[in-house]
Amino acid sequence: MGVLVILHWRIINDSLIINGTKSMFTSLDYPAQRLWLLFLLFLWAILLFGGFIFGSSDDKEGRRMPRWTRLSSSAVLVLAAWSLFLFTRDGPVAIYALLIALGMTFGFLGDLFIAGVLVQSGGKIGGIASFALGHICYITAILWLSGTLGLTAQGYMLGALLLWWLIALAGWYFIVYRGAAVTRMHWLVLPYALLLATTAGAATALTLQEPAFWPLALGAALFLLSDMILGGEWFNDLQLPLIHDIIWLTYGPGQMLIVISIGIANSAAWS
Repeated sequence: MGVLVILHWRIINDSLIINGTKSMFTSLDYPAQRLWLLFLLFLWAILLFGGFIFGSSDDKEGRRMPRWTRLSSSAVLVLAAWSLFLFTRDGPVAIYALLIALGMTFGFLGDLFIAGVLVQSGGKIGGIASFALGHICYITAILWLSGTLGLTAQGYMLGALLLWWLIALAGWYFIVYRGAAVTRMHWLVLPYALLLATTAGAATALTLQEPAFWPLALGAALFLLSDMILGGEWFNDLQLPLIHDIIWLTYGPGQMLIVISIGIANSAAWS
Protein backbone atom coordinates (compact mmCIF):
# COMPACT_ATOMS: atom_id res chain seq x y z
CA MET A 1 0.00 0.00 0.00
CA GLY A 2 2.85 2.35 0.83
CA VAL A 3 4.21 1.81 -2.67
CA LEU A 4 0.92 3.03 -4.17
CA VAL A 5 0.94 6.19 -2.06
CA ILE A 6 4.59 6.93 -2.94
CA LEU A 7 3.84 6.33 -6.63
CA HIS A 8 0.87 8.68 -6.46
CA TRP A 9 2.91 11.55 -5.09
CA ARG A 10 5.78 10.81 -7.48
CA ILE A 11 3.33 11.13 -10.36
CA ILE A 12 2.06 14.47 -9.08
CA ASN A 13 5.60 15.72 -8.51
CA ASP A 14 6.77 14.64 -11.96
CA SER A 15 3.73 16.20 -13.60
CA LEU A 16 4.60 19.57 -12.11
CA ILE A 17 7.44 20.00 -14.61
CA ILE A 18 7.07 20.07 -18.38
CA ASN A 19 10.29 20.02 -20.33
CA GLY A 20 11.96 21.84 -17.42
CA THR A 21 9.92 25.00 -18.01
CA LYS A 22 6.45 25.86 -16.83
CA SER A 23 4.82 23.61 -14.27
CA MET A 24 1.28 22.36 -14.27
CA PHE A 25 0.34 24.65 -11.40
CA THR A 26 2.46 27.72 -12.02
CA SER A 27 0.85 28.07 -15.44
CA LEU A 28 -2.27 29.13 -13.54
CA ASP A 29 -2.79 32.80 -12.84
CA TYR A 30 -3.09 32.93 -9.06
CA PRO A 31 -1.41 31.15 -6.11
CA ALA A 32 -4.84 30.53 -4.56
CA GLN A 33 -5.78 28.44 -7.60
CA ARG A 34 -2.68 26.29 -7.17
CA LEU A 35 -3.30 25.80 -3.47
CA TRP A 36 -6.93 24.86 -4.12
CA LEU A 37 -5.93 22.18 -6.63
CA LEU A 38 -3.23 20.82 -4.34
CA PHE A 39 -5.77 20.65 -1.54
CA LEU A 40 -8.19 18.71 -3.75
CA LEU A 41 -5.47 16.26 -4.77
CA PHE A 42 -4.52 15.71 -1.12
CA LEU A 43 -8.17 15.21 -0.21
CA TRP A 44 -8.67 12.77 -3.09
CA ALA A 45 -5.64 10.72 -1.96
CA ILE A 46 -6.80 10.67 1.65
CA LEU A 47 -10.27 9.46 0.66
CA LEU A 48 -9.09 6.80 -1.79
CA PHE A 49 -5.97 5.43 -0.12
CA GLY A 50 -7.16 6.19 3.40
CA GLY A 51 -10.38 4.31 2.72
CA PHE A 52 -8.31 1.30 1.72
CA ILE A 53 -5.81 1.51 4.57
CA PHE A 54 -8.28 2.11 7.38
CA GLY A 55 -11.35 0.37 5.99
CA SER A 56 -12.40 -2.99 7.40
CA SER A 57 -11.84 -6.04 5.23
CA ASP A 58 -14.98 -7.66 3.83
CA ASP A 59 -14.05 -10.80 1.94
CA LYS A 60 -17.66 -11.34 0.80
CA GLU A 61 -17.73 -7.91 -0.84
CA GLY A 62 -14.12 -8.11 -2.03
CA ARG A 63 -13.18 -4.70 -0.66
CA ARG A 64 -11.91 -2.66 2.25
CA MET A 65 -12.97 0.77 1.01
CA PRO A 66 -16.32 2.05 2.29
CA ARG A 67 -18.71 3.21 -0.39
CA TRP A 68 -18.70 6.79 0.88
CA THR A 69 -14.91 7.17 0.55
CA ARG A 70 -14.94 5.71 -2.97
CA LEU A 71 -17.71 7.95 -4.21
CA SER A 72 -16.36 10.99 -2.37
CA SER A 73 -12.94 10.54 -3.98
CA SER A 74 -14.61 10.47 -7.39
CA ALA A 75 -16.65 13.58 -6.56
CA VAL A 76 -13.47 15.42 -5.55
CA LEU A 77 -11.96 14.70 -8.97
CA VAL A 78 -15.08 16.10 -10.64
CA LEU A 79 -14.65 19.25 -8.55
CA ALA A 80 -10.96 19.42 -9.50
CA ALA A 81 -11.77 19.06 -13.21
CA TRP A 82 -14.40 21.80 -13.15
CA SER A 83 -12.07 24.00 -11.10
CA LEU A 84 -9.38 23.61 -13.75
CA PHE A 85 -11.92 24.49 -16.42
CA LEU A 86 -12.90 27.66 -14.56
CA PHE A 87 -9.24 28.59 -14.08
CA THR A 88 -8.41 28.07 -17.77
CA ARG A 89 -11.71 29.04 -19.43
CA ASP A 90 -10.22 32.19 -20.98
CA GLY A 91 -7.09 30.43 -22.20
CA PRO A 92 -6.12 28.33 -25.23
CA VAL A 93 -7.19 24.96 -23.76
CA ALA A 94 -10.66 25.91 -22.52
CA ILE A 95 -12.37 23.41 -24.84
CA TYR A 96 -10.06 20.61 -23.71
CA ALA A 97 -10.71 21.44 -20.05
CA LEU A 98 -14.47 21.56 -20.62
CA LEU A 99 -14.54 18.18 -22.35
CA ILE A 100 -12.40 16.54 -19.66
CA ALA A 101 -14.64 17.99 -16.95
CA LEU A 102 -17.72 16.68 -18.76
CA GLY A 103 -16.07 13.27 -19.10
CA MET A 104 -15.30 13.22 -15.38
CA THR A 105 -18.91 14.14 -14.61
CA PHE A 106 -20.19 11.25 -16.71
CA GLY A 107 -17.68 9.01 -14.94
CA PHE A 108 -19.02 10.04 -11.55
CA LEU A 109 -22.54 9.40 -12.80
CA GLY A 110 -21.38 5.91 -13.79
CA ASP A 111 -19.97 5.40 -10.29
CA LEU A 112 -23.35 6.31 -8.80
CA PHE A 113 -25.14 3.85 -11.10
CA ILE A 114 -22.77 1.00 -10.27
CA ALA A 115 -22.89 1.74 -6.54
CA GLY A 116 -26.69 1.47 -6.59
CA VAL A 117 -27.22 5.06 -5.52
CA LEU A 118 -29.39 6.05 -8.50
CA VAL A 119 -31.14 2.75 -9.22
CA GLN A 120 -31.62 -0.49 -7.36
CA SER A 121 -31.32 -2.63 -10.50
CA GLY A 122 -29.89 -2.08 -13.95
CA GLY A 123 -26.90 -0.21 -12.61
CA LYS A 124 -24.51 -2.03 -14.90
CA ILE A 125 -26.16 -0.73 -18.07
CA GLY A 126 -26.36 2.78 -16.66
CA GLY A 127 -22.74 2.63 -15.59
CA ILE A 128 -21.48 1.40 -18.95
CA ALA A 129 -23.51 4.03 -20.81
CA SER A 130 -22.27 6.84 -18.56
CA PHE A 131 -18.64 5.79 -18.85
CA ALA A 132 -19.01 5.45 -22.61
CA LEU A 133 -20.27 9.03 -22.85
CA GLY A 134 -17.37 10.12 -20.68
CA HIS A 135 -14.85 8.47 -22.97
CA ILE A 136 -16.42 10.05 -26.02
CA CYS A 137 -15.70 13.36 -24.29
CA TYR A 138 -12.12 12.26 -23.52
CA ILE A 139 -11.46 11.16 -27.10
CA THR A 140 -12.91 14.37 -28.50
CA ALA A 141 -10.78 16.38 -26.07
CA ILE A 142 -7.56 14.58 -26.99
CA LEU A 143 -8.18 14.88 -30.73
CA TRP A 144 -9.00 18.58 -30.35
CA LEU A 145 -5.87 19.18 -28.28
CA SER A 146 -3.70 17.25 -30.72
CA GLY A 147 -4.95 19.43 -33.56
CA THR A 148 -4.54 22.64 -31.57
CA LEU A 149 -0.93 21.80 -30.65
CA GLY A 150 -0.12 20.56 -34.16
CA LEU A 151 0.61 17.04 -32.90
CA THR A 152 -1.27 15.14 -35.57
CA ALA A 153 1.18 12.60 -37.01
CA GLN A 154 -1.08 9.93 -38.51
CA GLY A 155 1.51 7.18 -38.17
CA TYR A 156 1.62 7.56 -34.40
CA MET A 157 -2.17 7.66 -34.18
CA LEU A 158 -2.78 4.59 -36.35
CA GLY A 159 -0.05 2.59 -34.67
CA ALA A 160 -1.20 3.47 -31.15
CA LEU A 161 -4.85 2.77 -31.94
CA LEU A 162 -4.09 -0.62 -33.48
CA LEU A 163 -1.94 -1.58 -30.51
CA TRP A 164 -4.55 -0.63 -27.93
CA TRP A 165 -7.41 -2.17 -29.91
CA LEU A 166 -5.48 -5.45 -29.97
CA ILE A 167 -4.83 -5.19 -26.22
CA ALA A 168 -8.50 -4.51 -25.56
CA LEU A 169 -9.63 -7.35 -27.81
CA ALA A 170 -7.24 -9.79 -26.11
CA GLY A 171 -8.26 -8.58 -22.66
CA TRP A 172 -11.94 -8.93 -23.50
CA TYR A 173 -11.44 -12.42 -24.88
CA PHE A 174 -9.32 -13.82 -22.06
CA ILE A 175 -10.87 -11.98 -19.11
CA VAL A 176 -14.52 -11.47 -20.04
CA TYR A 177 -15.47 -13.93 -22.81
CA ARG A 178 -13.46 -17.15 -22.58
CA GLY A 179 -15.05 -19.74 -20.34
CA ALA A 180 -18.16 -17.68 -19.67
CA ALA A 181 -21.78 -18.51 -20.37
CA VAL A 182 -21.96 -15.94 -23.15
CA THR A 183 -24.88 -13.51 -23.21
CA ARG A 184 -25.66 -10.34 -25.14
CA MET A 185 -23.95 -8.36 -22.38
CA HIS A 186 -20.64 -10.04 -23.19
CA TRP A 187 -20.88 -8.76 -26.75
CA LEU A 188 -22.01 -5.35 -25.57
CA VAL A 189 -18.86 -5.02 -23.49
CA LEU A 190 -16.62 -5.54 -26.54
CA PRO A 191 -17.33 -2.21 -28.31
CA TYR A 192 -17.17 -0.53 -24.92
CA ALA A 193 -13.69 -1.97 -24.37
CA LEU A 194 -12.64 -0.82 -27.84
CA LEU A 195 -13.95 2.66 -27.01
CA LEU A 196 -11.79 2.79 -23.89
CA ALA A 197 -8.87 1.51 -25.94
CA THR A 198 -9.44 4.37 -28.39
CA THR A 199 -8.95 6.83 -25.52
CA ALA A 200 -5.73 5.06 -24.58
CA GLY A 201 -4.59 5.01 -28.20
CA ALA A 202 -5.27 8.69 -28.80
CA ALA A 203 -3.52 9.60 -25.54
CA THR A 204 -0.54 7.40 -26.43
CA ALA A 205 -0.23 8.99 -29.88
CA LEU A 206 -0.22 12.44 -28.27
CA THR A 207 2.40 11.35 -25.74
CA LEU A 208 4.68 9.89 -28.39
CA GLN A 209 4.83 13.36 -29.94
CA GLU A 210 4.94 15.30 -26.66
CA PRO A 211 6.20 13.19 -23.72
CA ALA A 212 4.84 15.69 -21.17
CA PHE A 213 1.44 14.06 -21.65
CA TRP A 214 2.53 10.69 -20.26
CA PRO A 215 0.17 11.03 -17.25
CA LEU A 216 -2.77 11.23 -19.67
CA ALA A 217 -1.68 8.06 -21.48
CA LEU A 218 -1.08 6.22 -18.22
CA GLY A 219 -4.43 7.37 -16.87
CA ALA A 220 -6.30 6.08 -19.92
CA ALA A 221 -4.46 2.75 -19.68
CA LEU A 222 -5.32 2.38 -15.99
CA PHE A 223 -8.97 3.10 -16.74
CA LEU A 224 -9.02 0.35 -19.36
CA LEU A 225 -7.32 -2.07 -16.97
CA SER A 226 -9.78 -1.35 -14.17
CA ASP A 227 -12.78 -1.90 -16.41
CA MET A 228 -11.33 -5.12 -17.81
CA ILE A 229 -11.07 -6.44 -14.25
CA LEU A 230 -14.59 -5.21 -13.49
CA GLY A 231 -15.92 -6.86 -16.66
CA GLY A 232 -14.26 -10.12 -15.71
CA GLU A 233 -15.83 -9.98 -12.25
CA TRP A 234 -19.27 -9.07 -13.62
CA PHE A 235 -19.50 -11.42 -16.56
CA ASN A 236 -16.99 -14.24 -16.03
CA ASP A 237 -16.81 -14.73 -12.26
CA LEU A 238 -13.26 -13.41 -12.05
CA GLN A 239 -12.13 -13.69 -8.45
CA LEU A 240 -9.18 -11.85 -6.91
CA PRO A 241 -8.52 -10.92 -3.29
CA LEU A 242 -10.13 -7.53 -2.62
CA ILE A 243 -11.05 -7.30 -6.29
CA HIS A 244 -13.18 -4.19 -5.92
CA ASP A 245 -10.35 -2.37 -4.18
CA ILE A 246 -8.03 -3.35 -7.02
CA ILE A 247 -10.55 -1.87 -9.45
CA TRP A 248 -10.69 1.42 -7.55
CA LEU A 249 -6.92 1.57 -7.02
CA THR A 250 -6.51 1.50 -10.79
CA TYR A 251 -9.61 3.45 -11.80
CA GLY A 252 -9.18 6.28 -9.28
CA PRO A 253 -5.55 7.12 -10.13
CA GLY A 254 -6.41 6.76 -13.81
CA GLN A 255 -9.10 9.41 -13.54
CA MET A 256 -6.83 11.64 -11.47
CA LEU A 257 -4.14 11.52 -14.15
CA ILE A 258 -6.68 12.44 -16.82
CA VAL A 259 -7.80 15.42 -14.73
CA ILE A 260 -4.29 16.79 -14.17
CA SER A 261 -3.70 16.58 -17.92
CA ILE A 262 -5.72 19.81 -18.11
CA GLY A 263 -2.92 21.58 -16.29
CA ILE A 264 -0.33 19.90 -18.48
CA ALA A 265 -2.22 20.99 -21.60
CA ASN A 266 -2.43 24.53 -20.30
CA SER A 267 1.33 24.62 -19.71
CA ALA A 268 2.08 23.10 -23.11
CA ALA A 269 -0.15 25.64 -24.86
CA TRP A 270 1.58 28.59 -23.17
CA SER A 271 5.14 27.29 -23.59
